[in-house]
Amino acid sequence: MLTNKTVVLGITGSIAAYKAAELASFLTKSGADVETVMTESAQKFILPLTLRSLTHRPVVCDMWSPPENFSITHVALAQAADVIVIAPATANIIAKMAYGLADDILSSIVLATKAPVIVASAMNNNMYENPATQENLARLKERGFLIVEPEIGHLACDAIGKGRLADINTIISAINMVLGRAGDMAGKKVVVTAGGTREPIDPVRFIGNRSSGKMGYALAEAARERGADVTLISAAQLSKPFGMSVIYVESASQMLDAVKQSVYNADALVMAAAVADFRSKITSENKIKKDSLVLNMELERTPDILSEVKGDFLRIGFAAETEHLLDNARKKLADKTLDLIVANDVTTQGSGFGTDTNKVTLISRGGKEIDLPLMAKRDVADRVWDWVVANIDIA
Repeated sequence: MLTNKTVVLGITGSIAAYKAAELASFLTKSGADVETVMTESAQKFILPLTLRSLTHRPVVCDMWSPPENFSITHVALAQAADVIVIAPATANIIAKMAYGLADDILSSIVLATKAPVIVASAMNNNMYENPATQENLARLKERGFLIVEPEIGHLACDAIGKGRLADINTIISAINMVLGRAGDMAGKKVVVTAGGTREPIDPVRFIGNRSSGKMGYALAEAARERGADVTLISAAQLSKPFGMSVIYVESASQMLDAVKQSVYNADALVMAAAVADFRSKITSENKIKKDSLVLNMELERTPDILSEVKGDFLRIGFAAETEHLLDNARKKLADKTLDLIVANDVTTQGSGFGTDTNKVTLISRGGKEIDLPLMAKRDVADRVWDWVVANIDIA
């Protein structure tokens, strides 16, 4: 996504400016051409030499001393940019952009560009919550700027509140999402489920499984970065991904309700969640004491989501097996009348629950089978979406 893309990285006068060095380093290592622009205040917190060393490119620091390779710096960078990222963005630069001021190099570039602009703010919590700042952010949103909200935490001023620069991975996700807006899934709506459901026994105990949710999250993030409108229905305890609708659930029944509500006008439903097959027939309102536990607890089946949810969209399931992988996956494909099933043997090293890699076979309803090697779950996700893009018209 980032290879050969020109990212203009604007850094303003916040203590969080040091984090921009990590962002610049990651973008450069990912193949992007990073053009760094620093305000005068930013240079009080971090040296231009640091950014030049990380990006291997000159740093633009003022309007009047441009690098030799730019004739009119603010215009040239504004035209060259595939995306402009301001991280950290102070209340001052946000106000400037909201009112169209151009009294320094960075604000001039923003005013002169037609590229998408991402604003990742960082400031004192009272400054962030001030109505003036909130009005300015709302104004930028209305103009199409993408706002990456700050996090809650301990701030440099010793206050605790909302004002910390967002995690670098969140900012990178925003960049990838913006660059992927015109991707091969642009205009498509997809619903992805992730994680293992928890079926309560009492307020403390539950029936569950080992699913981490990593595969489902990889699918959701890959679809987002290919331009899709993504709804993630999650039973996993993972950080909320940027740029998508996320619905958190615990039980199979809750997941069924969420899926039914979300698939309206969807192009694809991908059930990557490991839904518990059984639940306790009776749930205690209070914690069951150890000396009163009954070993032969009566179970009943949970709802079969893929069997109950049908519609004019692609339906894709996962089969996590420990034996007879392909036979069991083909049976599930037929029984649930799916368009595609992703089969993986969770006993294979590096494949299955909790890992960052997976070894799967894609089996379509036409009988075609694609055996994939062990690869990162994100790469598996892209192979699934490749199949969706190629078969979107069969739903």
